[in-house]
Amino acid sequence: MTQKIDEDSVVWLTQDGYDQLKSELEHLKGPARAEITQRISEARDEGDLKENGGYHAAKDEQGKIEARIRQLEDMLRRARVGETPKAGGKIEPGMKVSIKFAGDDDVETFLLGSRELLALDASVDIDVYSPQSPLGAAILGKKKGDKATYEAPNGKDVTVEIVAAEPFTG
Repeated sequence: MTQKIDEDSVVWLTQDGYDQLKSELEHLKGPARAEITQRISEARDEGDLKENGGYHAAKDEQGKIEARIRQLEDMLRRARVGETPKAGGKIEPGMKVSIKFAGDDDVETFLLGSRELLALDASVDIDVYSPQSPLGAAILGKKKGDKATYEAPNGKDVTVEIVAAEPFTG
C-alpha cells in the first residue's frame, strides 16, 4: 500500500543531510542493534532480572534505539531531497535567511528548512522555520532586498524585508 505524503509533512533535506540520516539509520539497525542485543543477553545470563541494573539499563537503551529507528524511517520516508542552494539566488529550503519586520530595525536570522538538519549537529543554535509556515511560504522564491507579506496567526498582515539569504552551512 502506498501512503500519500501530505505536503505539510514533507521534511526538506539537502543530499548531505539525507545521507547523514540514512547513515545513522543503517548504523542503528546494524551494529548498534546487535551490540544492545548482546548486552541484554549478557545481562540476562547474570541471573535475577528484577534486581539486574545492567539488564534494565540495556532494555531502556534498546527502547531509545528502536524509537530513533522509527523516527528516522519516518523522516526519510517523508524526505524531499534538494540540492544545496546557491549563494545569491532565490530563497529556498536549506538557506539561512535574515529578515527585518516592517517598522523595526532588528534583524532576525533563521534556517528555512527542517529541524532534522539541526539534529545532525547539536552545536548549531538557530531557529528553524518550515517552508510551509506562513513566513516560510511568503519568502520562498524571494531575493535579498525583496519584501514579502504574510498573514500572522492573529490574522494581521505582517511585512518583512529580506536582508540576507545564503546557503546554510551549519
